[in-house]
Amino acid sequence: MLHELGLRQPENGTCHSLEEAKEIAARVGYPVVVRPSYVLGGRAMEIVHSDEGMAAYIDKSVEASGGNPILIDRFLQDAIEADVDALADGTDVFVAGIMEHIEEAGIHSGDSACSLPPYSLSEATITELRRQTEAMALALGVVGLMNVQFAVKGDDIYVLEVNPRASRTVPFVAKTIGLPVAKIAARIMAGESLASFNLSTPRFEHIAVKEAVFPFARFPNVDVILGPEMKSTGEVMGLDRDFGHAYAKAQLASGETLPQSGTVFISVREHDKPHAIGLGKRLIELGFDLVATRGTARDLREAGLEVTTINKVLEGQPHIVDAMKDDRIALMINTTEGAKSIADSFSLRRTALLKKVPYATTIAGARATIEAIAAMRNGGLDVWPLQSYAIHSA
Repeated sequence: MLHELGLRQPENGTCHSLEEAKEIAARVGYPVVVRPSYVLGGRAMEIVHSDEGMAAYIDKSVEASGGNPILIDRFLQDAIEADVDALADGTDVFVAGIMEHIEEAGIHSGDSACSLPPYSLSEATITELRRQTEAMALALGVVGLMNVQFAVKGDDIYVLEVNPRASRTVPFVAKTIGLPVAKIAARIMAGESLASFNLSTPRFEHIAVKEAVFPFARFPNVDVILGPEMKSTGEVMGLDRDFGHAYAKAQLASGETLPQSGTVFISVREHDKPHAIGLGKRLIELGFDLVATRGTARDLREAGLEVTTINKVLEGQPHIVDAMKDDRIALMINTTEGAKSIADSFSLRRTALLKKVPYATTIAGARATIEAIAAMRNGGLDVWPLQSYAIHSA
């Protein structure tokens, strides 16, 4: 269907054995996203970076797959993920909401915060996402609700998956745009036409941010790092006139209190170090002090930033976990990849959780957090009744 419509998807393949998996990975190129067929919530879904990682994955995923094929997709590094909810009746399509994920593609959509309307995508991209959604809804003959997940990488749009059903984002979209989306879908499924509801693209000046809520603190030895397998158990919504304030409200509702001063710890993977420089500059402008592990500190210092070097746990005391236990860290930014690096840095993420130190495990999440802190500095958080968020027909 995608070929017929002229739409793109990441290079992919299906396999039943390690040999087939390696052949597909060699063709599409590492890293790849691998997952069993017919699973929910991203169960047993991983990002694999090498043949060794693939062998380990195939070895343990056979049970989850139940003898069905394992799916392998090229992982789109640094892509922006977008969620689209739409109503259709086989003749007409109404796009109810286009949401931009704050975490980059590779984090399960149920675990990623998202913004409605999109906060950084161009109008041209938003228009194209709408067009592609409408084309697929009609081609599939959807009657009721449909959800599409896209990845946007530069000017290219890729279809990740299409679900001809209601998504977990429907209540969030309905509250944001002021329309009973699920009720309308049910009536369409019972035989009413979409045109009879006279729907038009809603215009509104507010921004809504959905944030996931995690149960990490209730379970010992659970890592807070996010990935393709869903970990969240709930979600909250922040509503305001701009993205920074809306994101801050969503964090507050999810139990995260963002700091207004103090010391920020930064430790990022090699790929993210250029981005860390921009984050560090902004944090210093906001009056925060920086500490970082050796590699990250070196890059920040070379960029002219004032930063104090602190030991990783493996480098001996005094180290970053000691600093968090002594309440000397106000915010943590930690990105990592690869099984060994993730395992080595587990203790600092777990300590941040137990000590209630706000943390970001992706660059995009860190940017949003810093924007929220800046917004709170500029006027704090105001409470408005829902009715004050006017919604107009386009």
